[in-house]
Amino acid sequence: MATAVSGEQIREAIRTLGLAELPVCLHSSLRSFGRVEDGADTVVDAFLAEGCTLLVPTFSAAGFVIAPPEGMRPSRNGLDYQAPNDSAGRDRIFTPGSNELSPSMGAIPAAVLARPGRARGNHPLCSFAALGTGAESLVGEQRPLDVYAPLRLLGARGGFVLLIGVGLERMTLIHLAEEKAGRTLFRRWANGPDGRPMEVEVGSCSDGFGKLEPVMGPLVREARVGESRWRAFPARESAAAAAAAIRERPELTHCGASDCARCTDAVAGGPTL
Repeated sequence: MATAVSGEQIREAIRTLGLAELPVCLHSSLRSFGRVEDGADTVVDAFLAEGCTLLVPTFSAAGFVIAPPEGMRPSRNGLDYQAPNDSAGRDRIFTPGSNELSPSMGAIPAAVLARPGRARGNHPLCSFAALGTGAESLVGEQRPLDVYAPLRLLGARGGFVLLIGVGLERMTLIHLAEEKAGRTLFRRWANGPDGRPMEVEVGSCSDGFGKLEPVMGPLVREARVGESRWRAFPARESAAAAAAAIRERPELTHCGASDCARCTDAVAGGPTL
């Protein structure tokens, strides 16, 4: 059996990639390491020990999304309004104090949410959470209709997006690039603080984002930790490069499935509001 990855190995990789003392948005597969001593908490501890502000997606649509309300149904919104729609959150109200997240988020975001002092953005379906000295200010501007504010701030502060064992299909920053390229973000719905339905921004289909590899590849810094491939991208430069490519070739982000309304409507510019 392979030796478990230690916290010191993770810290060494953070230093090697030049990420120490910087804000880092982490998209990760804990399983990609093989084994890690003491699991997800070791990964979180390593970033904090290197002075990073650690930002992770803590999406919770599985628990808080509601069906499209009458009168709040824009066209070209990547959604068939005639099909049955999920109302998991019909009787629920999200608060940033909640630790709930969708099961697909994985072990490291769950570990961040469980930490005392973590900060979580105010978005019922697509929040980000953060730990470290800049955590509160990094997520504090997130709003239901400003979903990617933490990623804009990440770029403004010289931060990086780090992919641990996952591909560009998991890079939420590319959704910000779509917005920078002129696309309107999709709208979904959740209950607001007053219990009434409200509109919120969400991203598009990301299954085609791997086609941006030739654009993003020249910006990457790479390392390997255990069995895991790490790829670090400077947030500001990467968002700008992806936005320029999307403006030039809008179809580049399409996943290729002819029946993917989210991709087709995103390529067309997103919802008409």
